[in-house]
Amino acid sequence: MARRRGARAGRGWDAIPPRLAADPREKGPRDNRNDAELAREICLRQLAARPRTRAELAQAIARRHIDDEVITEVLDRYDEVGIIDDAAFARAWVSSRHTGRGLARRALAGELRQRGVAGDLVGEALGTLDDEQEAATARALVDRKLRTATGPPEAVFRRLVGMLARKGYPAGLAISAVKDALAARDAEAAEFAEQIDPDALADATVEPTPAGEIGESGGMRDI
Repeated sequence: MARRRGARAGRGWDAIPPRLAADPREKGPRDNRNDAELAREICLRQLAARPRTRAELAQAIARRHIDDEVITEVLDRYDEVGIIDDAAFARAWVSSRHTGRGLARRALAGELRQRGVAGDLVGEALGTLDDEQEAATARALVDRKLRTATGPPEAVFRRLVGMLARKGYPAGLAISAVKDALAARDAEAAEFAEQIDPDALADATVEPTPAGEIGESGGMRDI
């Protein structure tokens, strides 16, 4: 079967798109089973595939037109026993997506909000990353791309800055990371890098909406 265009290859728990795909077993009218029992069954089936946030589970149950009170009761109980843990989900998401995809805090925050994680939990999870770690990751991404980059320094610079911007890195950090990498590449790139003023360019740059893993195709194309 052909892979859906734009979907990430792999079966990792963080590779699932933000919108839940409908489970064919959850279509059609409800049977006569107790709503709470059905809600619990849906939760366990969803969690067997990958970790989910409370909001994602609520959405999956709601597709079966189960009453909100029942949904709340079931999810509250799962919260109590630790089956649902949005804080742990957010921490694992940040670690996996930053390490595996190189996403910056701004992109990670957007992904977690799309999955219904509360703002305070998003902030706590992002607190595991600091400016120094984010800058190191940005530089590592640039160095890896630069090994196979072709074209004049100006074009390479634009593509690499665009790549970092789409991953959620602030303009100033992205520009500085690319400038430093170009300066260490060769004489031509170093000469171009000397002309770059990161602060001035950052002030003139409109920050794009970071796409991260979700539709990471807008703006300038990755090299």
